Amino acid sequence: MAPPYSANSTAEELTTDYAGEIKGKTVLITGVSPGGLGAVFATSIVAAEPAMLILAGRNTAKTKQTADAITEAHKSVPVRVLELDLGSLAKVRAAAKVVMGWSDIPTIDVLVNNAGIMAVEFGVSPEGFESQLATNHLGPFLFTNLIMGKILASSSPRVVVVSSDGHRLNPIRFDDYGFSKGETYNKWHAYGQSKTANMLMALSLAEKLASKGLLAFSLHPGVIGTNLGAHIDWAVDFPSLQAVDRAFGNAEGWKEFIFRAPQAGAATHVYAAFDPKLKDHNGAYLLDCRLANPWKDTVKPWATSRIDAERLWKLSEKLVGETFSY
Repeated sequence: MAPPYSANSTAEELTTDYAGEIKGKTVLITGVSPGGLGAVFATSIVAAEPAMLILAGRNTAKTKQTADAITEAHKSVPVRVLELDLGSLAKVRAAAKVVMGWSDIPTIDVLVNNAGIMAVEFGVSPEGFESQLATNHLGPFLFTNLIMGKILASSSPRVVVVSSDGHRLNPIRFDDYGFSKGETYNKWHAYGQSKTANMLMALSLAEKLASKGLLAFSLHPGVIGTNLGAHIDWAVDFPSLQAVDRAFGNAEGWKEFIFRAPQAGAATHVYAAFDPKLKDHNGAYLLDCRLANPWKDTVKPWATSRIDAERLWKLSEKLVGETFSY
């Protein structure tokens, strides 16, 4: 039985405890550039000898750097690189077609939707969708569902969606999800909307596919100093973030960030992907290697609403132009 964990537990520590759950599994991770949480997760769990790691990323050169580092340290674990640009639905479809065409990989036991962008200036995807919603939600939504056949072929299928306590910054703007083509755009509201979408997607997957054995979870990894926020000028953007929090009355509007190490940030990835006891909490939102407590943690009701989850599922199907009936 695994011990209780904390905000300071590490991915390596959890890998040791869950080695039996990890061994022999095929795991697909998105967003694995060196130094990011996806790479930390992948390089940690490889020690437990999964059957294969599939590393997916937009920048194939960076993805290959992580793959090469893993192979150098653990030559016995096969690693495959997949080009996946989540900001383009056409490229998502192309990547999913590649995955479904791998005859030597009949099952994917765990999918970790880790890739994302944060608080970027207004932009749109090739299909015309606001970029944070496109990259953080619509791309993962489409990719996950297009490869669901291989996920459900597993005897213990699991999907992890990396969200954030940044979901506090906005619910889904169902009637203006594109911020009036940028006229009403606020980078933090848009980020919040996309992170709310991550939580609702996990909830929907759990609701729709629990009968087929699927477990789905979302998580907050903590505040980590990775490349995700490298473009942000915190001297300017921290006050704007505080302003959004204060407008919502969020406690974070009067607090400073508490950073944690990448190993601690990726620990909840390992917990979400492999903890066997989580089967009793399908669809849950996790943080600090535990279930989030809505009485004490930042958990907004708009991100845990089954009604909003179903509304978002229907909207997402409409936007990607494809229906997934489970």
